[in-house]
Amino acid sequence: MTDRIDHADRPDDEQPSIAPDALADRLQSGDETTVLDVRDRDEFERWHLEGDAIEAVQIPHVRFIQAQATGDVDDLVADLSEPIVAVCGRGEASAHAVGLLREAGIEAQNLAGGMDAWADLYVARELEVDAPARVFQYDRPSSGCLSYSIVSGDEVAVIDPLRAFSDRYVEDAAGFGAELAYAIDTHVHADHVSGVRDLASRTEAESVLPGGARARGLVFDAVTLEDGDELDIGESALTAMATPGHTTESLSFRLGSVLFTGDTLFLEGVGRPDLEGGSEEAPAAARRLFESLRDRVLEQPSETVIAPGHYSTAADPRADGTYADRLEALRDRLAALSMTEDEFVTHATSDLPPRPANHGRIVATNLGLEDVDPETAFELELGPNNCAVAD
Repeated sequence: MTDRIDHADRPDDEQPSIAPDALADRLQSGDETTVLDVRDRDEFERWHLEGDAIEAVQIPHVRFIQAQATGDVDDLVADLSEPIVAVCGRGEASAHAVGLLREAGIEAQNLAGGMDAWADLYVARELEVDAPARVFQYDRPSSGCLSYSIVSGDEVAVIDPLRAFSDRYVEDAAGFGAELAYAIDTHVHADHVSGVRDLASRTEAESVLPGGARARGLVFDAVTLEDGDELDIGESALTAMATPGHTTESLSFRLGSVLFTGDTLFLEGVGRPDLEGGSEEAPAAARRLFESLRDRVLEQPSETVIAPGHYSTAADPRADGTYADRLEALRDRLAALSMTEDEFVTHATSDLPPRPANHGRIVATNLGLEDVDPETAFELELGPNNCAVAD
């Protein structure tokens, strides 16, 4: 009885917890975990933790309050497998639930800081590749967004930066003893608020976007690139390669043996073709994507390392936690890369997942047509990216 009272009497912020980065490591390693989400149903359905190793269960906090009064906490979670990680928006209601669970003898931890802290997690890992510069991959596990820093000599270029983490890129560049020279977008993103303008405003870096972004309404000052253009970064050169399809203006970038493909090619599928023009224009966009893959990406050397702009729970990381793979492996693994054109168009336009939440406002913001404050930007991009067509 003493243990039960001790757990119940602990303040919420003293309940056993797991940090977001530790949870990310656990999930990436495939350790099965029950994630108990105590937010309301609408919040859970809008965005929750997912993955092959996760059993996601929603039980609202109010039911734990009721069970505390009746002494039925055991019955409330009788069907759940342990260990349990409880989550809520900021980690407060879930901490209370954890106290009740542990009082009942159930192995449970609280996600420290809740889903807000999960969205704030950003992990940098060096990408081991044959390239004339060091490459670091930035991983946001809450959305699967990937960005990259290229460090060459005394300069740094960031590919597909997220505005929410602008400070991080600047601090890391300083840590490398280098200056941020370029902030580059592979295309006009629909799932997250880009950091290219923010980085240019606070550093000497230049914003860089595909030339086709102008036709889509880009209104802020930026360097625009076309197929074959090069950017000199310190002692290295980054070469643009037109790969339209996911969007009309999409570019991929080559650095040594690495190809940064943005949302053109992922480890587990290809870019969806309907975000720019909707379902009516999706078949034509899918044909452009097929041509980009066939005539541009698949013509690269087989040892080329594909570094995508996103990943989903279907993607397997390397042993070091990075998300990248050789082109020859993707050619063998992804059925979409061996389809005929008509097969590919049908595949790429059928059974698409829901569009990223708030994609219209995010695109407008990334074109400079709308300004949003940091808090609004953070809220706009919460949730999965949903930019891929799964293989």
